Amino acid sequence: MNSKSARTALISVTDKTGINRLAAALRDSGYGILSSSGTMKHLATEGFDAQEISHYTGTAELLDGRVKTLHPKIHAGILADRDNQSHVGQLSKQDILPIDVVVVNLYPFVEKYRSGQLAEKELCEFIDIGGITLIRAAAKNFHHVTVITDPADYDAVASEIESRGHTSLETRRRLARDAFALTNSYDAAIAEFMSGNLPRDKKPQRMSLALEKVDDLRYGENPHQSAAVYRTVRGSVILSLVKHQGKDLSYNNYLDVVAAFSLARDLGMGAVAIIKHTNPCGAAWCGDPLRSFRRALATDRVSAFGGIIAVNGHVDSKLANELNQLFLEVVLARSFDDDALSILGKKKNLRVASMPESNWQDVDDGQFGMFTEGVFLLQDADSGFPELGETQVVTKKQPSQAEMVACHMAWKVAKHVKSNAIVIADEEGTVGVGAGQMSRVDASLIATRKAFDADFSLSGKVAASDAFFPFPDGVSTLAKAGITAVIQPGGSIRDRDVIEAADAASIAMLFTGRRHFRHA
Repeated sequence: MNSKSARTALISVTDKTGINRLAAALRDSGYGILSSSGTMKHLATEGFDAQEISHYTGTAELLDGRVKTLHPKIHAGILADRDNQSHVGQLSKQDILPIDVVVVNLYPFVEKYRSGQLAEKELCEFIDIGGITLIRAAAKNFHHVTVITDPADYDAVASEIESRGHTSLETRRRLARDAFALTNSYDAAIAEFMSGNLPRDKKPQRMSLALEKVDDLRYGENPHQSAAVYRTVRGSVILSLVKHQGKDLSYNNYLDVVAAFSLARDLGMGAVAIIKHTNPCGAAWCGDPLRSFRRALATDRVSAFGGIIAVNGHVDSKLANELNQLFLEVVLARSFDDDALSILGKKKNLRVASMPESNWQDVDDGQFGMFTEGVFLLQDADSGFPELGETQVVTKKQPSQAEMVACHMAWKVAKHVKSNAIVIADEEGTVGVGAGQMSRVDASLIATRKAFDADFSLSGKVAASDAFFPFPDGVSTLAKAGITAVIQPGGSIRDRDVIEAADAASIAMLFTGRRHFRHA
């Protein structure tokens, strides 16, 4: 290649997928090719002529390849404004080729980080410097330069170059946008990696999200809303599920699957959670999935219609037959046997998925964020129940062993219920759930009514409240229904009044000192 080439393309790629198609289109359209050493070896093997960048710049690659494209002859060729005669003149005077196409993909930092297999210093070797700089320079000068960072774009760009000799401004603008999105997410991934060993209570002054689209969804919460699902740099537990059958997950399905899986995981092996509109309508922890399912379903058979079920265990043919008696959206479990999958397969639209065993273990979920009206809110995830080892009985009556077990499990369910939340349970499962009420008394009334509707006796049952009782009326409502023990965080200025109401009703009350309020 020499300065007489009509146009010049720079190709430096770690992923060689599809590059031959693009290289052929460039060559056949009269482009000379500059390339880094590794890419040049590949192109030469495939029969393409290319000049190594170090030969063109007159400077050998340095520091084991850390420095190869960081050179004035490269970046001046990319950044020059072709409409500015001064720029054009300077290139000519310095014998610098204008570079019209830049094809770059980056060291696989994100993939290496996501694998979790490299030590900090090893991972730093996968932080791309030269590639990022090339991409930003070419994207900035998109009025004159085509930047291609995704092999998925090679075919379309190759066809356009073959048909017209160059790309359109519209194409270059789109590719530049994609390039800046890539560099932004790449840097965000590095920033997340760098934050890994920093105190979590020190939220960064600035942060970017590195998100990669997994798929478009049919629509969002409603048919008039478009939607897509993305994954974070670290990947997602939910996106690691294996779908065995059924329609693709919808936007609402994803929300419900997260809710169901999180609750079933918290309740432990053998537990079953039934979710409707992200709220638990029944949960049980009988140790055996079939017994747990029957008990969870008994809490609220009506609400279970069209629900999501998570089984923290194995689904066999007996459980599958009973699941098939309901209309369900999703069944998620640790595993299914072949007979169970065959039985569930009779309902073609039912989504059936399993989650790898390792994901069912208790984990620290890190941080949780959400967008709302152009604002991003960030907080530590609400992980674990350390407070259950430090509960305090504040009433005259002490809870029995069975009541203590029921209180602890009801407390775990309450964490997953939208506030204001009241969960009534015994030592095997829920009997009533009051969710998402503006008043804790209303939540108590709904939970007791649900129990009565399901023909449960509330005598000897316990209740969990996700946050403190601001007044004694909520506790009095539960006591009148037959509840004999209550677990709650405490912390109200009227705690003494609430405790006195519990003592007057001869019920036990535990304070946890920690709340699990779920607002959204």
